Amino acid sequence: MIEKVKKQVSELLNQDNSGHGIDHINRVLELSLKFAEKENANKDIVSLIALLHDVDDYKLFGMNNAENLTNTKKIMEDCNVDKNTQEQVCLALSNIGYSKRLKGFCPTTLEGKIVSDADMCDALGANGILRVYTYSLKNGKPFFNKDIFPIEDISAEKYTRRCADSSVCHIFEKILKLKSLMLTESGKEEAKSRHQIIVDFLFHLFDEENVPEWTRYLNEYLKGNVK
Repeated sequence: MIEKVKKQVSELLNQDNSGHGIDHINRVLELSLKFAEKENANKDIVSLIALLHDVDDYKLFGMNNAENLTNTKKIMEDCNVDKNTQEQVCLALSNIGYSKRLKGFCPTTLEGKIVSDADMCDALGANGILRVYTYSLKNGKPFFNKDIFPIEDISAEKYTRRCADSSVCHIFEKILKLKSLMLTESGKEEAKSRHQIIVDFLFHLFDEENVPEWTRYLNEYLKGNVK
């Protein structure tokens, strides 16, 4: 059943060039199962949530799909997922995502928390940097513009209605905040090193670009003086 779901998800996302394609799905699935082993969670439920977590992403399929989980429900029906499992998966997916967290929503089940953490971890580290750049390119934004600083305390509405002015702005507006949003011990542990990769990269970037004002900004951000 899970392999059937995986096949349909792959067919749906195989043309994606925004950083939300099947490579991302597979990494989230693998990390989710690693967390599930440590946290003693239901691996079948975790697998389904991980596989389906982007098939109704508003950035890819619009707000109507995101609110109704249109593709999720169709895929699970096509693959004969039982009703109880469908309900658990949909409950988790309705509360997963950074925009949901900005609105005050959060996964309540262990399986939902695990996939939420794994998904956010994949936005960190080396792959996180590559994914941010991929998404910026798709939306016609530069990786770095030294003249445009991030939006502080960005609202959920503004976050969902715009693409950040640059990859670096997006890193400050979202990516560097993810470590503090982990919900499981496995996620918290994994996020530490991945978060540090982002921080180290930014320090190197700003040094090579000779923009000390951005280095100061990063230092203030890390101290909590920039929200």
